[in-house]
Order: sequence, then structure tokens, then C-alpha cells
Amino acid sequence: MITTGTIDRPTTHDPKKQDPTMQRPTEPFGSHTPFCDTTGATASRQNRNLEMQLIPEALARAHMHDRLREAESQRRAVRLAAARRMQRRAERASLRARRALAMAVMQ
Repeated sequence: MITTGTIDRPTTHDPKKQDPTMQRPTEPFGSHTPFCDTTGATASRQNRNLEMQLIPEALARAHMHDRLREAESQRRAVRLAAARRMQRRAERASLRARRALAMAVMQ
């Protein structure tokens, strides 16, 4: 157990003034490297590498999805403009037919 001094019980190097409940470390502070298990780290690193390799694919897929949606929207706009043009043409033809009918009736 490595404990540092507190305000009430400061750390001292004098053996006579040391707190008897405080245990002396067998190694100097900071020299001990704790054992850590790296089996999970390897798996997560491999997973992260796989995810990073798949990022360009995901970006390309998202880009293509946006492009397809934009193209579909553009096609709808072109069809709507064509439909409005045909509607105006039909209205003009209808007006010409009415005028022609009115002229025929008046004679």
C-alpha cells in the first residue's frame, strides 16, 4: 500500500517520527509498474483498425446516397416543369378552340 502524507500526518524520513500504521513501500514510489492485461486491448485495437478501414466505404456510401437523392430531386423538378409547360400549351389550345367556336357561331 503506497500512501502519501496528509496535512494531519505529513510524510517524514525520520524513523522515530513515522506513523506506525503507515507501511513502508518495498520499492521507491513510481518505480513499480502494475501488471496490466493486454488481451482486451489487442481485440479492441483490431476492431478499431477494422472500423477505420471501413470509414472510406461508409463515406462513399453516404456520398452516393446524397448524390442519388439529389438526382431524383432534379428529375422530379424537370418532370414538374415539363408538366407545367404542357398544361400551359393545353390551356392555350383550349382558348384557341373556344375562340374558333365562338367565331363559327357568330357567323
